[in-house]
Amino acid sequence: MFPKENNYAFIDSQNLNLAIRDQGWALDWMKFKVYLEEKYKVTKAYLFIGYIESNANLYLALQRYGYVLIFKPIMELPDGRIKGNVDAELVLYTMIEYEHYDKAIIVTGDGDFYCLIRYLREQNKLENLMVPNIFKYSGLLKKAAARKIVFMNELRNKLSYMKRTP
Repeated sequence: MFPKENNYAFIDSQNLNLAIRDQGWALDWMKFKVYLEEKYKVTKAYLFIGYIESNANLYLALQRYGYVLIFKPIMELPDGRIKGNVDAELVLYTMIEYEHYDKAIIVTGDGDFYCLIRYLREQNKLENLMVPNIFKYSGLLKKAAARKIVFMNELRNKLSYMKRTP
């Protein structure tokens, strides 16, 4: 019998959500969690997200699906946009949990994670970098992840949100 894999996912929620929406579809977060479990043997999925009080029901649903939510206070920019930069938290939790997982799946297209992804790959702790959009991501990630990049564009049919009927 083979030992069970114990991989963790660390998800930049805003980068993922905006990149998927830019492609004209919405991610089904429940399907995505199941996909991570089945495809990558993810036993814990951290979702880094800006906290907006009016999104309480969304946060509860995400927790029911099995995500561990790590909140970041948001800032409202002068133009009305909301900013909840989660980069530091994602890096910190990836390193805090380092000894508890076999491999990490990092979900982002943001080049700010270059050094984290490169380090994980060098330590043989990177299972994959999941980039939400093959047409719009940082070129730094190509260097950092080498052949460990997978793109979510092809997953639209599998992971797209469809309105559920009762």
